[in-house]
Amino acid sequence: MTQAEGTEVRPVFEAQGLIKRYGHVTALSGADFELLPGEILAVIGDNGAGKSTLIKALSGAIVPDEGRILLDGKPVRFHSPADARRAGIETVYQDLAVAPALDIASNMFLGREVRRKGVLGSVFRMLDHKRMQTEASGHMQDLKIGIKSIKQSVETLSGGQRQGVAVARSAAFARHVVIMDEPTAALGVKESGMVLELIRQVRDRGLPVILISHDMPAVFDVADRIHIQRLGRRVAVVRPGEVDMAQTVAIMTGAAPGNLGVASNGNGAS
Repeated sequence: MTQAEGTEVRPVFEAQGLIKRYGHVTALSGADFELLPGEILAVIGDNGAGKSTLIKALSGAIVPDEGRILLDGKPVRFHSPADARRAGIETVYQDLAVAPALDIASNMFLGREVRRKGVLGSVFRMLDHKRMQTEASGHMQDLKIGIKSIKQSVETLSGGQRQGVAVARSAAFARHVVIMDEPTAALGVKESGMVLELIRQVRDRGLPVILISHDMPAVFDVADRIHIQRLGRRVAVVRPGEVDMAQTVAIMTGAAPGNLGVASNGNGAS
């Protein structure tokens, strides 16, 4: 539990003592994690720090050997990403996982297609394209993502707009958490700024966000707290504004000691 001004705050999503081994290699070595309500939590770490393995465990892509994961204070066990999605956890992957030849609405509902009512949907399996286009348009407008038409194919969009489709899809279906894996990795400065604003909007709509990124300026721009991973475990949680970028990098690389007490006593919400 964490406390803010005397008020106890329960993490929305947490991990306790996660261990994951691959043969003789230990990728997670007693890793802990806490995501608080209404925050953007950045997860950073050098190569080999175990941050990717941690996120895979939280998103259901792998099953940890030991430890436990809790959602709203209750233990959960994910055997696949589908299990995590059913629990209301959506992940935006670095490769976006969009179908370029399909239109925006089809991508928004990919794997979750809405069928028409009555016999047309139940027997003939016909899709309700009009409803999906209307709902997809609403989700894009909610996040202020500019597009010409909800019917245009994703391959006609810019990199930032494609990322916007993936973000909007996750925000539309997430009930608890949105995880974003390197969302600005392949984008220019202008489009990266657009994606960072999308992340803020998702948070402002009430969904806490886990942001995995190597882009330190972006991390310091949007994160409420920063989880620093090293050698398979969390070594510090810091706040932008209380530590600078150089100090954070020093902790991440091991040049400076970790300090779990720096920011783990606040509620993280901005």
